Amino acid sequence: MGERLSRARVRAFVGRDEELGRFGAALAGDPRAPFAFYAYGPGGIGKSTLLRRLADHARAAGRLLVELDGRFVSRDPVDFEQAAGPFLDVPGTVLFVDSFEHCQWLESWLWHHFLPRAADDTLVVLAGRRPPQPQWTADPAWARLLHVSELEPFSEEQARSLLVAAEIRPELRDRVLRFAGGNPLALSLAAAAGSEGCGRQEIWAPTADVLRTLLAGLIGEVPTAAHRRALEVASQAHSTSEELLAAVLPGEDAHQLFSWLRDLPFIESTHRGLHPHDAARETLAADLRWRAPNAFEAMRRRLADEYLRLLREAPEERVWTVTDELFYLFREGATLSRLRSWSREDEVHDRPLQPADIDVVLRMTEETEGAASAELVRYWARRQPQAFSVYRLVSTGRIVAFTARLVLPAPADPQDLATDPVVAAAWRYTDATAPVSPGEHIGVSRFSVYPERYQVPSRVIDLSSSRAQAEAARARGRAYGFAVYQDAETWAGRVRGTLHDTGARPRVGEHTYGVFGVDWREVPVEAWLQRFISATEVTVPPPGPSPVSRTAFDQAVREALAHWRDADAFAACALMRSRLAADFEDPAGELRALLRCAVDDLARDPRGVRAREALTAGHFSGAPTQEAAARRLGLPYGTYRRHLRQGLDMLCEALWQRELRPR
Repeated sequence: MGERLSRARVRAFVGRDEELGRFGAALAGDPRAPFAFYAYGPGGIGKSTLLRRLADHARAAGRLLVELDGRFVSRDPVDFEQAAGPFLDVPGTVLFVDSFEHCQWLESWLWHHFLPRAADDTLVVLAGRRPPQPQWTADPAWARLLHVSELEPFSEEQARSLLVAAEIRPELRDRVLRFAGGNPLALSLAAAAGSEGCGRQEIWAPTADVLRTLLAGLIGEVPTAAHRRALEVASQAHSTSEELLAAVLPGEDAHQLFSWLRDLPFIESTHRGLHPHDAARETLAADLRWRAPNAFEAMRRRLADEYLRLLREAPEERVWTVTDELFYLFREGATLSRLRSWSREDEVHDRPLQPADIDVVLRMTEETEGAASAELVRYWARRQPQAFSVYRLVSTGRIVAFTARLVLPAPADPQDLATDPVVAAAWRYTDATAPVSPGEHIGVSRFSVYPERYQVPSRVIDLSSSRAQAEAARARGRAYGFAVYQDAETWAGRVRGTLHDTGARPRVGEHTYGVFGVDWREVPVEAWLQRFISATEVTVPPPGPSPVSRTAFDQAVREALAHWRDADAFAACALMRSRLAADFEDPAGELRALLRCAVDDLARDPRGVRAREALTAGHFSGAPTQEAAARRLGLPYGTYRRHLRQGLDMLCEALWQRELRPR
């Protein structure tokens, strides 16, 4: 099959003769040929297609290939080095890195530290939207080893060759060429549509909105409403797996929808799932937002709910990926734009604090916050070294920043109160508003020291806040979360709508600090994150009774049922913090009884009899899987899933009415 695919690519491939020739010479061992190839150009210019063709050449030459995608490269150079390990150890290996613009922060590290350690006879090919940093093309040491190509649109002759290979009828080729010009993506989509798609004048008439029209002609009539919703998922999610489709489109055939998406010519398959070409994604998303704005927002909320669920339940190694995917959904939101830098300059990665880092961390603190604050860093580094993260530049490995996220159990430690005025202020606030009970704890993002960008939005604050939010979502028994900033007035504006200004202004040495917090018992983490990522301004109320959003409440009901058989997980679920359970003397026991009663009450409505049976079999009976629950009821799996979905909807509605009922 691989050989058939390769032959098909050879038949369809046009142009790029210089790149193919130079790479072929390098494969053949020509001593004058380059060692590193760097292709760049705008989206849709054919970079990925060229890399696949070069990879076919390398494979045919018997070379070992290592293929990486910059969109999914970790921030830590150690992870890159591990993924590309054979390039350093196995002679003759060829390393390909596509979408390099998404990991451009690795560039200096690659030239300085990684590529010089390559094994014998290896080659490297990089492709991205931006050219390499000019110092590498000007460096005499790299001048003969590096070949840089800016990919340009196809000539008319090359574009015609592509359409001929795609069997576009001769009388239609001029129309397509006038419409798409030499843009390889547009031509490829036209070729994929074939002559039948090109025959409709209204699709191929010249227009500025080339990609949108091409995609509409290519997709044509979407087979079903489910296929339309699958497109909505793919256009918004950073990457789409079959499991994600199943979660946000319950009751649909996720396998069939995933296969359909996978066959679309503008969808790429990656190790995380399906990823539309960037230009195609933006076109699809803009079209869907314009054509069906309510459906667009509803799908975004479904995706956000699923990411929030994963944030609680995903394996530890996936947590940060899930956080990034959640924020990717809402990257244009007002709050995220105000709080996050989205910068890729001076890219950093974080590591746990090591004993050898202490002197650097203390020096940074003294430079920015003074000797008194440095003594507090020393104190907390002894007490909670696991709370500290140090941030290193990817390019050089130099430590440039550190943060500390403390976890402080109740009751407060008198030594902590006497030593750190900021922590003492946080505990005083909890005592004055809603005391923390034994067995609960508070989290304090106590230090964020980045001397070069002190206390302004930066990649350090981006990464630290992502980790703090993920930790809050997964923590059991967290009562409060606090953040500490020196420029209190400025940060009060930045965190407006997400954190409450406690009014505390403790002093350490010559500086005062603002303390901002949220009571997780009043606002479930899921609801708070929905506010954080919202595109509209909202206000986080001061502590007091506050109903959650309907979306967060429904998610909390589903979470409680999912954790029914795990007593500890159930006792810490978000539904325990709803108004529904606010007056319970035995919250876990009484909430369980309430859920059982509410499920039984569904059978009072004839429509709810089957729904009650499905919920009971799926969550209360001990059936290990939904398939087992369906067999227990003697139902086909699809029928069981339909009854279960109806039951969840009815149960959430009944409990929501109780949540809204005045006390």
